[in-house]
Amino acid sequence: MLTSPLVLAVGGAYLALLFVIAFVTDRLAAAGRVNALFTPVVYTLSLAVYCTSWTFFGAVGTAVRSGLEFVTIYIGPTLVLMAWWLFLPKLVRVAKAQRITSIADFLSARYGKSRPVAVIVTLIAIASITPYIALQLLAITRSFTALVGEGEATADTGFWVAVAMIFFVCLFGTRRLNADESQPGIVAAIAFESVVKLGALLAISVFAFLLVRGGPAEGGAFADWREALHAVGTMPDERGVRWVVLTTLSAIAIICLPRQFQVTVIENRDESHLGVAAWLFPLYLFLITLGVLPIAVAGLTHLPPGNEPDLFVLTVPLAEGAHALAVVAFIGGLSAATSMVIVASLALAVMISNHLVAPELAERPSRDATGLTAAVLFTRRVAIVLILALAYLYSRASGAENGLASIGLIAFAGVAQFAPALFGGLFWRNANRIGATIGLLAGAAVWVVTLLLPSFGFAEGVAAVLRTTVLPPRMAAGPEAVDPLVFGVLLSLTLNTVLYVLGSLLTRGAAIDQLQATLFVDALHRGGPEPTLRRSVNRRDLFRLTQRILGPERAHAMFAGDGGGNELVDSAFLAHVEREIGYALGAASAHTMVTRVATGEPISVDAAISLLRETQDAIEAARQLGVRSVELERTASELRTANATLTELLLEKDDFLSRVSHEMRTPLTAIRAFAELLRDGPDDADRAARFIEIIFTESERLTRLLDDILDLSRLEAGIAPIDTRRIDAAEIARQSAAAMEGFAERNRVELRIDAPGPVWVHADADRLKQVLVNLISNAVKFHGSVPHVRITAGAEEGHAVLRVRDHGGGVAESLRPRLFTKFGGTWSGGNSRSGAGLGLAISRQIMVRLGGDLKLEHTGRDGSVFAALLPLDRSAA
Repeated sequence: MLTSPLVLAVGGAYLALLFVIAFVTDRLAAAGRVNALFTPVVYTLSLAVYCTSWTFFGAVGTAVRSGLEFVTIYIGPTLVLMAWWLFLPKLVRVAKAQRITSIADFLSARYGKSRPVAVIVTLIAIASITPYIALQLLAITRSFTALVGEGEATADTGFWVAVAMIFFVCLFGTRRLNADESQPGIVAAIAFESVVKLGALLAISVFAFLLVRGGPAEGGAFADWREALHAVGTMPDERGVRWVVLTTLSAIAIICLPRQFQVTVIENRDESHLGVAAWLFPLYLFLITLGVLPIAVAGLTHLPPGNEPDLFVLTVPLAEGAHALAVVAFIGGLSAATSMVIVASLALAVMISNHLVAPELAERPSRDATGLTAAVLFTRRVAIVLILALAYLYSRASGAENGLASIGLIAFAGVAQFAPALFGGLFWRNANRIGATIGLLAGAAVWVVTLLLPSFGFAEGVAAVLRTTVLPPRMAAGPEAVDPLVFGVLLSLTLNTVLYVLGSLLTRGAAIDQLQATLFVDALHRGGPEPTLRRSVNRRDLFRLTQRILGPERAHAMFAGDGGGNELVDSAFLAHVEREIGYALGAASAHTMVTRVATGEPISVDAAISLLRETQDAIEAARQLGVRSVELERTASELRTANATLTELLLEKDDFLSRVSHEMRTPLTAIRAFAELLRDGPDDADRAARFIEIIFTESERLTRLLDDILDLSRLEAGIAPIDTRRIDAAEIARQSAAAMEGFAERNRVELRIDAPGPVWVHADADRLKQVLVNLISNAVKFHGSVPHVRITAGAEEGHAVLRVRDHGGGVAESLRPRLFTKFGGTWSGGNSRSGAGLGLAISRQIMVRLGGDLKLEHTGRDGSVFAALLPLDRSAA
């Protein structure tokens, strides 16, 4: 046995490492440097939150008790991922479009944004998942006791893990109100834990395999490893129905478990990640499955009878004196348990705050400057504390009577009640809130009576009476009796599905039901703006509601700073505001709150229904055209785009040639005129010298124009010489300002430089100076009434930013779209000082060649700000 302080220290250090990973990832995300971290592999590893302590410890126990039954828990998700293209892209796309925050929010949004549906789903999830969380705490407590022995286990491990998880989830999961936003810190920690638990299980499995090859030890339950392998590697014939039921439950659970919906849908950043997860996650599950059998066989052949099978992962290495490996097993189990606790408690907290508490808070007056934000976030933290407290109390009360797998299967059966409404809602247009509500209520009631309450020792008689009423006598009791789990699952899901279908067929949903049905069922085929119900509300009332819920800052941003006025907002804007509120509080709560201030005509919704029907007919007609029509339309669209681009290029070419001709004709005309005067012979030498000076000046002007055109052409072609090296951009800014001091003084303009530096970049110093000199020259020319130009250099978000600000009249709005094109870089309205207009085009091409950009950051009556950006060079100086 190991000492209690040692195990606690190792476990505490591991949990501290999770905090560090989450903290660092969140900091990187805030700096915009985390996107490269979230790859399809990380997304797949986050899905492995599915593998809890039930997987790590309980799978071995199930193999010992029931043979290969344990693989059903992995076959179901594998089948779902193999068929991912049937529904997962639609699920993710709908969730993003509808601002979905949880599975309760998804179902309520589908069924007319119904709050009753959201409340029912939330309550079922709480009842299902709280014991499941308790399972994790129970597994940690049992594994700690197995490591240190009953006498040493003085610390309540489950309690302290619960406390640590409360702190972790509150710290990293409840900092922002928008529950649909990704939680990068939590995702990174979960992905790391998935690697740890897989590595730990495989390490124990390899150890067990080598142990089995060495032969059985005296006192084992089996004297031969072949006999033990046969015991854990077979499935009794009479368990065929149970096999199918468990496979179905696990297939449903990979989507319907609140934590799985969170990581699969809410945390999905790119639909393409689903394709990678479709093969990588089944591979992960296969490796987990592969590791179970050697451990089960080793436990049966090397441990005396009476050892708890759920703890073979720990007791096998302990019995052989491999204490370090036993600690690895403990850390693996801790990873499996804590990852589930983190995501499940966060998902439940969001559902509780959005659907049980937030609508009630909205009814009360609030003077909080941030609207409901602080109250809702506080509610989520309280919900997390309560959930984990209940789970801890359940884990203490349940003790060691039930196997880990039995608790998990009851949770699976509970969330399986979401399946008819969820999958039916994605594909069946006529499904409505009445069918979903009665189906959920009936299925949940049967589940509570037949499975949940009996697991607590209650209502066992009621469940038995129900079995004898529904089943033939021989199947209700005796040797041929149906398994209670199979009976409860089949009866609850059958009743749920039948009532869902009948309720939807016999009733007609409201207009909002039909609208949402169209948006969900046709999610992958819809194009253009979404249809909305005809509703009206004056701008002031809608602004007040938004300000009250989201706070003044976000409300002003949504209403472009103007929330006053009694004019009516259109239905599209009203739907946009509702979706933004749904970001924070869920679709059902948002719809309820907006409906209270919006008015709609009961008869006018027929127009919305008509629009939906027309949309549906159009979609069906488009589908009948087939793949060829889609390809032809795509080709036609590409041709139209190409033609428009070509036309635009031709216009730009004509404009370019016209301007070049004009710019060249002016100096040539002057040169020719004064040359003719010289040929005729001027009256005096002074006039002749002046004519020659003018000819020389105009020749230089013509030469500069030709040089600019050639330089721009070489830059566009990518053949202009660029000599990049590590330079200080701040020093270049100072040099550029110094070079323009004389020009600025002649124009009575003061150059103010703010470039403390150093700001290291990898660039061509001469080219960068060319850009800055051009920007400073323009700023001096168009300085306006304020006689100074400001040049700044600094580092912002991984880039060097060099800004030049003038105080002129700004760039005309009509010129802004082509400001950086050929001869588009003058905004002086034809002023002779504007030059050829190639300066900004050349400068933009230079910055692009240097790997940066040149943009107009601000322009207006108070002047313009041009910014040149380059990536920072972070190599050692």
